[in-house]
Amino acid sequence: MRSVINKISRQLLLSLVFFLPKKRKIQLERWHRGREEFRVLQLADVVIVSFGKSGRTWLRVLISRYYQLKFALNERHLLAFDNLHRKNPAVPKIFFTHDNYLKDFTGHTSNKTDYYSSKVILLVRNPLDVVVSQYFQWKFRMRPGKKALNEYPEHNSDISIYDFVMHEKAGLTKIIDYLNLWAAEAGNVEALLMVRYEDMRSDTAGILEKIAKFAGEAPQQEDIEGAVEFASIENMRSMETKKTFWLSGSRMVAKDKSNPDSYKVRKAKVGGYRDYFDDSQIAAMHKLVTEKLNPVFGYDFARDEVLTIKQAAGV
Repeated sequence: MRSVINKISRQLLLSLVFFLPKKRKIQLERWHRGREEFRVLQLADVVIVSFGKSGRTWLRVLISRYYQLKFALNERHLLAFDNLHRKNPAVPKIFFTHDNYLKDFTGHTSNKTDYYSSKVILLVRNPLDVVVSQYFQWKFRMRPGKKALNEYPEHNSDISIYDFVMHEKAGLTKIIDYLNLWAAEAGNVEALLMVRYEDMRSDTAGILEKIAKFAGEAPQQEDIEGAVEFASIENMRSMETKKTFWLSGSRMVAKDKSNPDSYKVRKAKVGGYRDYFDDSQIAAMHKLVTEKLNPVFGYDFARDEVLTIKQAAGV
């Protein structure tokens, strides 16, 4: 209900300032969204922060199912801040955010002061896989207004996937800057747990258990295992096709059932970015990430190249 009220409020605001220049209207909408993020942040027990397309939906389904099993809640309701908390107060209020708009309200653009006193889970993913997923999100799922709001290429722009990756305001540089600021500020956050998507893929149960303990839980193994089984990629694709989570809006609904690239759950493949570029493009992308991304995240492409060569040779 609160999200519906916020959408109506935003639309009302935009209708009242229709005469303003486009840039100013975007600033006002970002401020309005940031104000709502600030309100929710103050109430949250746990905050999960991630750049878009870093595996947040998968993590949301995992955590949702964990609490559904623990407290015998309906499986059709995805966790959305306090909706499960209202059904059972033992469920913490968990705020999922891409950290897009908060700074537009608070003015804290060069630090993470707003999160210092929060319990934060920072979900990260190989920025090359992220940017490829962002391209398909932009091309097949993102609304025109959202593209303008976040400075993505214009709707229906004829832009190649590689040009999108190298786009200064939408591509790799944007993702790297986002991650680097969090790396620089991590030590100032009262409680922060960094979770890598790749580690979730290799040890889903172990990472979910770590997340549950960080959130203050004493998880039972059967609840962890049940959540992992429920949130398998195959089952999530099936649920998206069947619109299992239609009560949660469009976040788990395919835009075009005939187009696999329009699904929210697309490939979920570690290192899948390699399928879309030639060797010279991959080398340029690796160089950019290696030179600019803080090594704390552990994305070592020189090491990965050696492993790939060994695997190809059967070593």
